[in-house]
Amino acid sequence: VQLQASGGGLVQAGGSLRLSCVASGGTFSWFVMGWFRQAPGQEREFVAAFDWSGFSTYYADSVKGRFTISRPNRKNTIYLQMNSLKPEDTAVYYCAADRRLRTATATDYEYWGQGTQVTVSS
Repeated sequence: VQLQASGGGLVQAGGSLRLSCVASGGTFSWFVMGWFRQAPGQEREFVAAFDWSGFSTYYADSVKGRFTISRPNRKNTIYLQMNSLKPEDTAVYYCAADRRLRTATATDYEYWGQGTQVTVSS
């Protein structure tokens, strides 16, 4: 199982970015899939995810209303549309997957992508 994240970059505050994560090496129809981020010196934190059904989403309070996770046709690719970006959103963003039904805890996830850097300038 491999996860490949992409789409990070440098953007000014208020701007937008879209991250992509492609999963391969298995069937992910019934996996929870989501995004986490980690800023320097901080713990990895939950951002957004789909539950195992691929229909229900949940978000961290800090990104609600600004970020949108999508998974077209419940296939092996998920996206994170990030709008109204703030400097505090600066972090390495990771996609993750697991066979659990629903979780926002990083240590619950078995599969991880390599991370993509998002930098938001003020």
